Amino acid sequence: MSFLNENENAEILVGLETGDDAGVWDLGDGRAIVSTVDFITPLVNDARTWGRIAAANSVSDVYAMGGKPLFALNLVAWNNDELPTELLSEVLLGGSDIAAQAGMAIIGGHSISDPEPKYGMAVTGEVNPDQMLTNTGLKPGQDLILTKPLGIGVITTAIKAGVASEEVIEQAIDSMVQLNDVASRVAVAAGATGATDVTGFGLLGHLGKMAAVSGVDTVLHVGEIYFISGAREFASDGVVPDGTRRNLSWITDQVDAGSYGEVDLLLLADAQTSGGLVFGVDKDKSADVCAELVAENVSAAIIGETLTGDGKISLR
Repeated sequence: MSFLNENENAEILVGLETGDDAGVWDLGDGRAIVSTVDFITPLVNDARTWGRIAAANSVSDVYAMGGKPLFALNLVAWNNDELPTELLSEVLLGGSDIAAQAGMAIIGGHSISDPEPKYGMAVTGEVNPDQMLTNTGLKPGQDLILTKPLGIGVITTAIKAGVASEEVIEQAIDSMVQLNDVASRVAVAAGATGATDVTGFGLLGHLGKMAAVSGVDTVLHVGEIYFISGAREFASDGVVPDGTRRNLSWITDQVDAGSYGEVDLLLLADAQTSGGLVFGVDKDKSADVCAELVAENVSAAIIGETLTGDGKISLR
């Protein structure tokens, strides 16, 4: 990406090089600004629910860096010829719901006319530079904790195909609108330094990037990983987004699949929207961290561990 502006400014604590979830700018005196942006096309039929999902997805990158969101700008692409403005109002109300839950203000935004509607946010937050969670922060000998089930991409594809039940849809929505604020707070308090949220590149893609730039290998205990109800059945039937298949193709050379087959690999590479965090903690803390997260209604599990290495992922 040589066309991007590369800058060696000393205030840039996190920039382009490591593929982190957000940029971080040092303000001095133990304070830094976190900046991120994201937007998505509709995943569900209800406009307000889509707004909530998009907003939760956008603010997640701040939590993935160990930060606290401060304010956001709405980003809207809207088909003015086909869609009523009242429907857009519902989308924006969904964004406001999440902003209120996250304790951040919405202070403006921008909209354009577009045949395909899109919604998201540019979010600004604050982080203590000494407590940042970054892609480069994994260390050998840690346990890996995942804070949401996988399979969202498969389920949203099933929704578009009209084959997902209301129960499955509800579970997927509940996962996508859940903020990663608690997961971030607990990770930071436990001394975690390496973390990412699991979004478009799937668990394998995001973890593979983080492992490579951290200089560790990872072992995933596949049997400990939770999946949204119905995800495995849909994946077995071929109901899989194209992005998930691209993810798997991109990361395959980095993965030792062991005895696991294509369906397992597709689920682990599934492109998520508003997924959970994956982070490393010292082994003597991991059980307590998981217990604390579960007590606060976060679906946390120890899914693997880190070893000295260069980015390889082994499935066990």
